[in-house]
Amino acid sequence: MRSKLYQWKYHSIANKVSDSLNKKGHEVYIAKDSREALETLKNLIPENSTVATGGSLTLTQIGALELFRNGNYNFLDRYIAKTRAEKEEIEKKAFYADYYVCSANAITEDGEIALLDGNGNRVAAVIYGPKNVILVTSVNKIVKNVNEARERIRYISPMNSRRLNLNTPCTQVGSCVDCSSYQRICNYFVIIESGYRFPGRIKVILVLEELGL
Repeated sequence: MRSKLYQWKYHSIANKVSDSLNKKGHEVYIAKDSREALETLKNLIPENSTVATGGSLTLTQIGALELFRNGNYNFLDRYIAKTRAEKEEIEKKAFYADYYVCSANAITEDGEIALLDGNGNRVAAVIYGPKNVILVTSVNKIVKNVNEARERIRYISPMNSRRLNLNTPCTQVGSCVDCSSYQRICNYFVIIESGYRFPGRIKVILVLEELGL
């Protein structure tokens, strides 16, 4: 009973946010779980497309990286880079990809998309460059407004820093201290207000289960 009630609740929230995102010029798809999210991703990206990704725990959880590596795609795989320079070169090539896939850090009920980045490559690619952007985002990242989005990001940033094995103050105390560490991942906070200029360029897959952080 608890599972069904949560599914109903998540679907209600996703429907509301979907309407808001559609009104702002984005395309939205609702997936009931990770498997359906992966199938939606496969349907959206034609074979032989050049695909790039931003860092995302969600993509790993739904099996997207395995799909791109084993499927018939030209995958710009940033994870196989052996040096920092090689990784940066792959990230720059991502601007010319047919599809750029990542997740959002938060989405507001009014359809504003919040992104936080350490190097800026992910937010830059989402904003400008690739022909199509797909954001795979779960319902646990939906918040009331931009202020709540920022608070959510401050809450999860220490966990992301810990996951990435960074030596930042937040990994020592478990909470954000607005540090000045060179390893800080909270450098670029971006809000996408709308997609009116390029309707449908940003596609959002809302997943009705909790993923990522």
